[in-house]
Amino acid sequence: MRSTKRTPWTRPPQAAEDRSAWRQGVAVSVATSAYGVSFGALAVAAGLGVWQTCVLSLLMFTGGSQFAFIGVIASGGLAAAPSAIASAALLGVRNVAYAVRMNAVVGLSWWHRIAAAQFTIDESAAVALAHTEPRARRIGFWVTGLGIYLGWNLATLAGALLGDVLGDVRAYGLDAAAAAAFLALLWPRLRSRQAAAVGVAAAVVAGGLTPWLMPGMHVLIAAVVAILVGWFVGVGTREERTS
Repeated sequence: MRSTKRTPWTRPPQAAEDRSAWRQGVAVSVATSAYGVSFGALAVAAGLGVWQTCVLSLLMFTGGSQFAFIGVIASGGLAAAPSAIASAALLGVRNVAYAVRMNAVVGLSWWHRIAAAQFTIDESAAVALAHTEPRARRIGFWVTGLGIYLGWNLATLAGALLGDVLGDVRAYGLDAAAAAAFLALLWPRLRSRQAAAVGVAAAVVAGGLTPWLMPGMHVLIAAVVAILVGWFVGVGTREERTS
């Protein structure tokens, strides 16, 4: 009778994917958290106090919205608060779409879903969707979300306290580290023609509209373009297969 006993060096595919989710979550957390130093320093330079800066990271916790908020405040002072809030809200709308997609990933209980709302961001959704197994997706989501939340808030505090010492934090290129980590997750998913077309179209639209629209609008328009391109390319691919 053939033995089904697993040899010591054989590892089940599920365990390997779980470890991959852990590694990706930690790596993305470190790269993204470092960018929090920039936010802390720039927020204080824009006129916010240290405690106000830290509260923004604790409660808002979505980098794009936070930078949009302080960007408007820096240019118009507290009188520009309504515009700053509007810009931050527009950028935060994308998290609603993430929440819908992550609903089945984070866990089955209601308290899992309530807790996940605070950690549903670009990076946690990206790491989760980079995997196929449900357990690995949950690991990727929670490790990334919790890791960035802790690291981002610590980095925000450090940037707010050391802003004068650090000087112009934009010169350090920390924003590039976060973008590189995100691109590393996205790149393996661009192998099909449909995925590549969607990515290129959305990037071109977002980049072209950025100088002309208020923060957040270019992201929403790029998302609509991505949906349309993905739909039409998908339809064309199916027609080719059936013809």
